[in-house]
Amino acid sequence: MRLKISLLKEPKHQELVSCVGWTTAEELYSCSDDHQIVKWNLLTSETSQIVKLPDDIYPIDLHWFPKSLGIKKQTQAESFVLTSSDGKFHLISKLGRVEKSVEAHCGAVLAGRWNYEGTALVTAGEDGQIKIWSKTGMLRSTLAQQGTPVYSVVWGPDSEKVLYTAGKQLIIKPLQPNAKVLQWKAHDGIILKVDWNSVNDLILSAGEDCKYKVWDSYGRPLYNSQPHEHPITSVAWAPDGELFAVGSFHTLRLCDKTGWSYALEKPNTGSIFNIAWSIDGTQIAGACGNGHVVFAHVVEQRWEWKNFQVTLTKRRAMQVRNVLNDAVDLLEFRDRVIKASLNYAHLVVSTSLQCYVFSTKNWNTPLIFDLKEGTVSLILQAERHFLLVDGGGIYLYSYEGRFISSPKFPGMRTDILNAQTVSLSNDTIAIKDKADEKIIFLFEASTGKPLGDGKLLSHKNEILEIALDQKGLTNDRKIAFIDKNRDLYITSVKRFGKEEQIIKLGTMVHTLAWSDTCNILCGLQDTRFTVWYYPNTVYVDRDILPKTLYERDASEFSKNPHIVSFVGNQVTIRRADGSLIHISISPYPGILHEYVSSSKWEDGVRLCRFVKIDKVQYINSIKDLPSKESKMAHILMFSGNIQEAEMVLLQAGLVYQAIQININLYNWERALELAVKYKTHVDTVLAYRQKFLETFGKQETNKRYLQYAEGLQIDWEKIKAKIEMEITKEREQSSSSQSSKHIGLKH
Repeated sequence: MRLKISLLKEPKHQELVSCVGWTTAEELYSCSDDHQIVKWNLLTSETSQIVKLPDDIYPIDLHWFPKSLGIKKQTQAESFVLTSSDGKFHLISKLGRVEKSVEAHCGAVLAGRWNYEGTALVTAGEDGQIKIWSKTGMLRSTLAQQGTPVYSVVWGPDSEKVLYTAGKQLIIKPLQPNAKVLQWKAHDGIILKVDWNSVNDLILSAGEDCKYKVWDSYGRPLYNSQPHEHPITSVAWAPDGELFAVGSFHTLRLCDKTGWSYALEKPNTGSIFNIAWSIDGTQIAGACGNGHVVFAHVVEQRWEWKNFQVTLTKRRAMQVRNVLNDAVDLLEFRDRVIKASLNYAHLVVSTSLQCYVFSTKNWNTPLIFDLKEGTVSLILQAERHFLLVDGGGIYLYSYEGRFISSPKFPGMRTDILNAQTVSLSNDTIAIKDKADEKIIFLFEASTGKPLGDGKLLSHKNEILEIALDQKGLTNDRKIAFIDKNRDLYITSVKRFGKEEQIIKLGTMVHTLAWSDTCNILCGLQDTRFTVWYYPNTVYVDRDILPKTLYERDASEFSKNPHIVSFVGNQVTIRRADGSLIHISISPYPGILHEYVSSSKWEDGVRLCRFVKIDKVQYINSIKDLPSKESKMAHILMFSGNIQEAEMVLLQAGLVYQAIQININLYNWERALELAVKYKTHVDTVLAYRQKFLETFGKQETNKRYLQYAEGLQIDWEKIKAKIEMEITKEREQSSSSQSSKHIGLKH
């Protein structure tokens, strides 16, 4: 993923640009110290001056009045609040008419923000005061007063508290009097900007200590950046909370929500004082110190599923690559791509006006239908259908494009839903409530009506993440969830009369996922990666649950890893530094699940008997190895200690055997490295590599292999003879060492 920067040759403003704000996904307003408010139309690339403010008004912050949720897609913001250095804030219409100017603070008004509902405005001043105002600009209360200027202020996701800066400290203060105030030291320099996302509930802060940081809503640090060369002057969350942008002097950075960086650009902008994301989350605008407004499009997002990789190459184009045969398909769209999801053999793409559904079997004829509402913020897929979430509601469609249902509940806010708070299976939709976080709403997928007798799933603690299992019968459908204590629970979604048991499966679980092919659950616990091969065991006999677990050390994933997907028997985990790790789990439990669901009991029993056979055969083959060192090395390999096994063989002078174990493990780089280092069996390694590539119909691309293969003819007869010689030599060495031992014993 990267940013595609566009910057005009000459700036449209004569002085520094202090703030920017989007009205639609294609229209932006910018304010500058030259007193101009300029409108930018990105479709026509035209700019026009909306109004020239009086010479004593130097704008500092701009925030458009929020559109009320669920209004049709063509609507746009009609007015904005502009704060200025003269101690006033101004309510200005879209046409540039100043509707009202309000004396707000002594000294400059450094920030002004509408709450999510548009019912209140918060302002922060150089005088250290935080004030709450009504929609029409009437003072409601002075929330806080301090001795240092407040450089930045934002509303909490529920509009019931505000976060603001106090020098090096961050403070979260609820609107209710006498409620607990949360305060912590966040930076080593003055904090210049904060942002708080309503979807992921995470906080961003930027400071003069040249760092940006990510916090949870309790003030716990989640990410701390390396110091930059210059102070960080702006930070902003993307609307869906998956990405954020960071601005500094000649610097624009795109980051994942966990903090690691996707892209770093160095545009000629001066300091970027303010960053605004477009409503659809596809582009960024930055207010620059040299009079420019910088625009950046997010491109090259990637989606992967099995052997397919889809890349967004341009705003309206995608490339699909099948890694098995290197076939490439180009997909073009009428409008810009906003969201996409690839799963269950289908690619679902939402643009600004339409939804496209592609089958992985045929990329040429997508199914296309018009979208009901505005920007899609989330796409979830199940085997039979998919879910679209936008500002107006939740909509379930079949892969043939047929509308199925639209679940609703009182007080539903679709703008704050994400993949952790909504889950979809073939027959059920689960949604975590934001108003009461201990509750999960359950709906029938086919009708959109509450499941069973309409009873809600209620837990004793706040719930953080939910996930429905994907296979099996409706009556057996289970939901797993993690609560705020990081405990993992499982329960049935079927709720008729009697209260269903909620059973604890594990503790200190940070992330979870169900397999897409069978009801196997995996999760990252404190220091372990755990797989529950049959979580339903807890309903039969809790004592045998440990026998159905697979556990391995998770320290290699570093801090705060996240499970991206669980496809078949492969789990993909993203580490805190952004790198992906793929883990394969045993395929046998999945096959056993399949046999049981098809009532193939005899096949299931046969599989259980067979599973250990490969290990038994391997152990038997170790017995037949000629030397003690070889046996030792293969026992080490059996227990997963590859490097130690190689070391044992090399120390015993069994170089060929060390090369061969690397060939057997497809560790081609190391096999060639050893052959070159010890000047032996280079042709053997090249021969096995060639055979491997021919099996898959691939050409050699590795530069080292191409270098050593140049001019070399592979002669398998000669290679087999060399291998025979190595084995004979090893036998002779072994028997001679044994006979020397016998002689020593006799003496």
